[in-house]
Amino acid sequence: MSALIGVDFTSAPRPAKPITVAHGHVVDGVLQLDRLSALPDWPSFEALLDAPGPWLGAFDFPFGLPREGVSALGWPSTNWATLVRHVATLSKADFRAALDADRQARPMGARYPHRHTDAAAHSHSPMKLVNPPVGLMFFEGAPRLLTAGCTVAGLHTGDPQRIAVEAYPGLLARRITRASYKSDARPKQSPERQAARQHIVAELIAGTALDGLRLTLTPEQHATLIADARGDLLDAVLALVQAAWCARHDARRFGMPTHADPLEGWIATA
Repeated sequence: MSALIGVDFTSAPRPAKPITVAHGHVVDGVLQLDRLSALPDWPSFEALLDAPGPWLGAFDFPFGLPREGVSALGWPSTNWATLVRHVATLSKADFRAALDADRQARPMGARYPHRHTDAAAHSHSPMKLVNPPVGLMFFEGAPRLLTAGCTVAGLHTGDPQRIAVEAYPGLLARRITRASYKSDARPKQSPERQAARQHIVAELIAGTALDGLRLTLTPEQHATLIADARGDLLDAVLALVQAAWCARHDARRFGMPTHADPLEGWIATA
């Protein structure tokens, strides 16, 4: 797989908060960051998905919903593509209303069912609509993957030259440090968070973060990652590292365990 992509996703891309993409490739076992780019709207994201392969992209949004939640909603669960096609027929308001109703029907303390991979990665339930709105990220992201005809590892067979895996930059970041390294709120963009970004980048370069996989950066790229207080660029690079890890594994599942639920999906490296 020659081209690798790491994507820090948002459910509402705009110039002030674009989808951020890290492009790279592996040479002699070393991951090279080629460039960073920003996608300010859905057409630019869809163009990324439609770009000819071969490429493997790691995308920071949930590819699936918890099987428990799908069953409770009465939505189709025969396979991932059928579920996603159903979701694509819903308006955003109807999707929100369905997840709100499911949450209200559940007892306090157990309002959000999780996927098996969420338990393994300590990630939020894709049924969550706020703080963070990962449900809306699924709503916007998964149908676009299906429409683009990508192969979604372990979930859907499409173009074998365009492979999508689910990323979670926070999972990799936590393997390096538990310190907070980013904030969208300017008052919280502290020297301590900048130091945490420096530490994360240093570990990625050293290859100690993930199975000896080393990252190489130009001085300008290094400075850019440290300076980005919101952490979107670093999250895209963390996703790129997860993409490179997946590319090392077998070309059928890309590191996805055999026990992974083919409706729910799996987070890379979990």
